[in-house]
Amino acid sequence: MTTERSVHHDGTVRALRGGKSDKPFVKRMNYLALATDYDGTLAKDGHVETPVLHALNRLRSSGRKIVLVTGREMPELLSVFAEVAICDVVVAENGGVLHWPREQREEVLAESPPESLVQELVRLDIKPFSVGRTILATWRPHETKVLDAIQRLGLEHQIIFNKRAVMILPGGVNKASGLRIALERLGIKPGQTVGVGDAENDHAFLDACGVSAAVDNALPALKDRADIVLTKDHGQGVIGLVERMLDDDLQSLGPCVPRAEAVERAAEFERIAGL
Repeated sequence: MTTERSVHHDGTVRALRGGKSDKPFVKRMNYLALATDYDGTLAKDGHVETPVLHALNRLRSSGRKIVLVTGREMPELLSVFAEVAICDVVVAENGGVLHWPREQREEVLAESPPESLVQELVRLDIKPFSVGRTILATWRPHETKVLDAIQRLGLEHQIIFNKRAVMILPGGVNKASGLRIALERLGIKPGQTVGVGDAENDHAFLDACGVSAAVDNALPALKDRADIVLTKDHGQGVIGLVERMLDDDLQSLGPCVPRAEAVERAAEFERIAGL
């Protein structure tokens, strides 16, 4: 017997048994999006392997959305990830920018780096560092000098780490803040999202997802807080997660992931409070 499938925007999958349209079997997906980090998660040594791309295409064919959540600036990301259009939206600059690949459109979600801080990093001879739309980025061990400069200038900026990378962003801007806006644009709730990552700057957005996963090469602290610890590293781990989403929509985790309810309550509180 052949089975035809049609996927609707609300996450309903209609299976038309035997190609007939009468009395379709209806199944609602709980998880409508995958939010994935890039370096150290989707990508290994800066590049995404072909089998990983095939897995993402299968996930998209199921009607789910793919959100890439990265600390990279867009020009740098595009130089290593030509297949970025496989993603519905990119949360770039660690939450400061949204990039819509198919529309070639960007939304800047935070203020530009202060010129006074840029000039101070030049004066301190901090090398290398880059200036994005919202982010300043450098590497360890420059974080102490950067923090001193922020305090000296009286700025409300923060330092976020990604292993050896040091990112400077406006207060309140992180991967979670960017992801929430991206999901709102897509019409998807945080509790309907599965997140996967590997490093310190992934804590925030994983905590904002209904289900969190850590690849095998993730930092121990991230694994300790994840709902799922994958048995393989980098993109191979993501493939395993995608297969589980396609196989049973993560129903094997049980009828309810406790943190998913907490995520929904927090999102509702923020909506009511206008945060």
